[in-house]
Amino acid sequence: MASSDTERLHQLGYAQELRRGMKTFSNFAVSFTIISILSGCLTLFAFAMNTGGPQVMTLGWLFVGFFVILVALGMAEVASSYPTAGGLYYWSAKLAGNNAPAWSWFTGWFNLIGQVAVTAAIDFGLAVFINGFLFIQFGVPTDHWITVAIFGAVLLAHALLNTFGIGLVALFNSVSVWWHVVGVAVIFIAMFFLAPARTDLGTVFTKFVNNTSVDPAVAALPAIYVVLIGLLNAQYTLTGYDASAHMSEETHNASTSAPRGIVFSVVISVIMGFILLTAMNVGINPNVGADGVDGYARALATPSGVPPAQIWIDAVGQTGGLLILLLVIGAQFFCGMASVTANSRMIYAFSRDGAIPGSSFWHRINPRTRTPTNSIWLAAIAAFILGLPYLYSTAAFFAVTSIAVIGLYIAYIIPVYLRLKAGSKFEPGPWNLGRWSRPIGIVATIWVVFIAILFMLPQVVPVRIDTFNYAPVTVGAVILFAGGWWVLSAHKWFKGPKVQGSAEELAAIERELELAV
Repeated sequence: MASSDTERLHQLGYAQELRRGMKTFSNFAVSFTIISILSGCLTLFAFAMNTGGPQVMTLGWLFVGFFVILVALGMAEVASSYPTAGGLYYWSAKLAGNNAPAWSWFTGWFNLIGQVAVTAAIDFGLAVFINGFLFIQFGVPTDHWITVAIFGAVLLAHALLNTFGIGLVALFNSVSVWWHVVGVAVIFIAMFFLAPARTDLGTVFTKFVNNTSVDPAVAALPAIYVVLIGLLNAQYTLTGYDASAHMSEETHNASTSAPRGIVFSVVISVIMGFILLTAMNVGINPNVGADGVDGYARALATPSGVPPAQIWIDAVGQTGGLLILLLVIGAQFFCGMASVTANSRMIYAFSRDGAIPGSSFWHRINPRTRTPTNSIWLAAIAAFILGLPYLYSTAAFFAVTSIAVIGLYIAYIIPVYLRLKAGSKFEPGPWNLGRWSRPIGIVATIWVVFIAILFMLPQVVPVRIDTFNYAPVTVGAVILFAGGWWVLSAHKWFKGPKVQGSAEELAAIERELELAV
């Protein structure tokens, strides 16, 4: 099967430069790990508690999950036809016809900013949880600069681990799948069976909370608006599954393994995420304690900055709560590491086609590990830069999550839309949707257009420097940069994905890499 994978890659114009060491489960594990319900659901839990509350968290999760599955199905069909590390932007080039270079260019840049943003959001959320643990256990302050310093250290660790090679990454991702299963099970048991007092399911599915005003003198945002922006928790969590496509060149039987990885990572995450969010809200103590507040208000006001940790402590005591927190931190660490992996492969592929400044440097392969080491470090450094606004804006983290959603989903849907336009000209791979391809693609496209607009809107009032959603600024900057570069220069030389050579030339590249080891 490895030889047929290499032959298919040769047909697409690329040499087998990366080591093909992942199997179907490992490919699925990368996307499942990046989705990471223990990361996304819980790092945005405070946002969700204020923006819609339990009702939007749980029922909104299922609502969003339905549409995300449709997007994933559309992507998976295209991935089966074009199993390359370039993924989305390569697909756009193959499907767009006469305007292929422009579609490919903008797909790639939206994917790049989305990948960087999701890496930043994951590792920043991890830094917040680590800081929360250190505060509870050792009294370490939660000042913004301390959180940012932890954020930098986490990114450094993930870059170093990815530098060691794909074998270690694959092992960690496989462990991560079972780590997440155990983590959800532990939280479910703690919330449903060990918490001294619980919120009944009827309340969980009906309780609506609107704390979108940070000034008592300013009215909160309208309820229907809050319901919609509250969907960010689910939409942000259910991202990153394009990783299965980006790892295609390192996966055996990629034409079926990659699409399966995309779809099953989303479906399983939707199911487990609903269980997790329901359990978390059931475990909140509804009774007013000696401090005069109930468990919901106490979690929101926790000085650790990590409401889930306070909920676990209330349910099973400080020792048990901290153990659960450590379990979640481990899951988030795996998630961030996998995100750097996928991000670096996208940078590697985009650089291979000359679309990033300094492409020849970012495209270099470490001959010993057969991994794109320079791209790994660019992914980590760019993510760190994107997280720096937190030093002056408490809303920066939520803005980064919005940027991740907008950037990634625009990149996700462009090839799905182009596949719709291609109609019968599209040559399906071994994994395809048949007659369901068109209706699924139409609904998925409409959904992404809707959320791309939605998550650029204000999330709290009044709007000021520390509450401003700078997602539209960042997305606008990417459009101006990529669009300006395209108009002024790139349209003259960027012709889409480059073919590296004939079959003989591709084989020669591969022999050189083997000899360099």
